[in-house]
Amino acid sequence: MRDPRFAEHLGVFVDVVRQGSFSAAARRRGQTPSAIVRQIDALEYSVGVPLLIRSTRALALTDAGERMLERAQPLLDQLADVHAEVAAFDGVVTGTVRIACFPTFGKRYVIPALESLLVEHPGLHIELDLTERLADPVLERLDAVIRIGHLADSTLIATKLADQKRLLVASRRYLDRYGEPATPDQLRQHRLIDKLHGNDLLGWADILGQRLVDGSDIKPVFRCDDFEAMRLAARSGMGIALLPDWVVGPDVNTETLTRIRLTDDPWNTHLDGIWLLRALAQPSARLRVVIAALRTTIGIPPTWESREVQASE
Repeated sequence: MRDPRFAEHLGVFVDVVRQGSFSAAARRRGQTPSAIVRQIDALEYSVGVPLLIRSTRALALTDAGERMLERAQPLLDQLADVHAEVAAFDGVVTGTVRIACFPTFGKRYVIPALESLLVEHPGLHIELDLTERLADPVLERLDAVIRIGHLADSTLIATKLADQKRLLVASRRYLDRYGEPATPDQLRQHRLIDKLHGNDLLGWADILGQRLVDGSDIKPVFRCDDFEAMRLAARSGMGIALLPDWVVGPDVNTETLTRIRLTDDPWNTHLDGIWLLRALAQPSARLRVVIAALRTTIGIPPTWESREVQASE
């Protein structure tokens, strides 16, 4: 017997599995737990097999439930995409966009891009995962992830948002006190700021020929796992930082940080990129408007680019 509400009940089933209980799914959907139970009962009656093993402590999936969950999520995503794309013919973009990116980049550029977008499209919803881990859009059912740096070979579809340069910066107060290095050898004698976690994520080895690790002859004066905190440390005069231009470029332009040049910055010969990666070849209508908003906020050239570079072009 065909269930005319199969798609609706399928969505309830996925919510129950994701939330871990009938009551949690009920809260998410604004329904009563008994209503959720009835819809799961109807789904199981429709397919003719149990999907959940129910106990007073927890829910578990049967083998049929595992297969249902595996097949259900892509189907629900496609239904949401169809709804959003058809609605977009009327200029209306709806649905949820799930994105993951670095915390600092998300706060600096993604959230400002979304502000006007959500006003323009009130039916659009955003779930933003601010994380430094390499989120997987396929496994985590994300519409897109923003990655920064060298783009490894991947089956994901990449859209380049901007180039990334690494700038050597310090406060004017620090340079007046300790002097401005002109060579890598002189830089080795200075107080340096490094990232706490990661395998030389900032790329100090490209300048100094070695990483800033415990036991080396170059020990950083300050380490932190947050780009924004390292920027603030440099602004306060703690030391010299090597940070992406999208982090400290605006400070260089306002002269709250001074850019230190060693010859022609050979570490920027091959620029890294800022990439938006997605699994689907054709982005949904809602993801397209997000990409457009990001490009507008970042600008061409990027808003953080050095004014002296712009003047020379």
